[in-house]
Amino acid sequence: MSVNHIRPWRNIYRRASRKIMVGRVAVGGDAPISVQTMTNTPTTDIAATIAQVQACAIAGADIVRVSTPDEESTRALAEIVRESPVPIVADIHFHYRRAIEAAEAGAACLRINPGNIGNAERVREVVRAARDHGCSIRIGVNAGSLEKHLLEKYGEPCPDAMVESGLDHIKLLQDNDFHEFKISCKASDVFLAAAAYQKLAEATDAPIHLGITEAGGMVSGTVKSAIGLGNLLWMGIGDTIRVSLSADPVEEVKVGFEILKSLGLRHRGVTIISCPSCARQGFDVIRTVSVLEERLAHVTTPMSLSIIGCVVNGPGEALMTDVGFTGGGAGSGMVYLAGRQSHKMDNARMVDHIVELVEAKAAEIEAARAAEEA
Repeated sequence: MSVNHIRPWRNIYRRASRKIMVGRVAVGGDAPISVQTMTNTPTTDIAATIAQVQACAIAGADIVRVSTPDEESTRALAEIVRESPVPIVADIHFHYRRAIEAAEAGAACLRINPGNIGNAERVREVVRAARDHGCSIRIGVNAGSLEKHLLEKYGEPCPDAMVESGLDHIKLLQDNDFHEFKISCKASDVFLAAAAYQKLAEATDAPIHLGITEAGGMVSGTVKSAIGLGNLLWMGIGDTIRVSLSADPVEEVKVGFEILKSLGLRHRGVTIISCPSCARQGFDVIRTVSVLEERLAHVTTPMSLSIIGCVVNGPGEALMTDVGFTGGGAGSGMVYLAGRQSHKMDNARMVDHIVELVEAKAAEIEAARAAEEA
């Protein structure tokens, strides 16, 4: 019996959307919510870009976007696509030729605004290239780059202007009988983005790409993204997400997964439940958790680990985790396995011991999963 089945207050009912494919990754419908990021290396530096794409994939990224502002970048894209372990989205802003070149280079998706790339014939050429090469398209509406006529009509960026822009772009694709598209309507203001996404979700059944754009640095951007994306996801809106941080793209992936994991929408890796520490702690909780996060980063099997400094809340938290450690006295604490007291362990050896227990549990889970599939 699933946790959600016995705890209905934890259910999130996702908005019904069409399913499209971004390479081999399904987006929309009943597909898992995918996590995306974007490289920040010069695309023409092929080796650096491939290395960053691979690092993001190891962190769990399902899709990675690469900027292609010029012809040299689209030429580099072909090799990047060949070496990438995940589908690549080509970021196009104005020149329709870059979109065609990116499709020919093997991009799985083109991020464009159809209304920004020229007349109807140029839109048709891009759609033809996308169709011929199996590309999907992401319509990317941004509050900071709305069309002049919409700013004149509404006076400022607002939800209605953003949604109207998105629907205009959708019509350009649908008029060309192209339906393999998703759409985003990003803003750096959480209220503006959330309101626009809610209106957009009611206006179309297209898969929705969520993002709070230019969210800020590691701490401030994480908070803004967690609030904005978290609320939309809680309402069932969103089929794929990107957390925009002024930080390493790998960190964007990590934060994206943490947001989804906190809502029970994705499960990947070890979820550590830990206390903030206080004078009651029987060991250095903060340092221990920091070390464990690093040492367990390679574990992708979904599982839970509680690290609690004392016996006040420790036993109760350990009841709900796969592995747990609760601080005690005299330099040792209690190890819990599957919610039950198992054995004591010296603080000095407990990090290595916990890593071994988590790795063993992960191997056990994977073996059981393989047996079920056999």
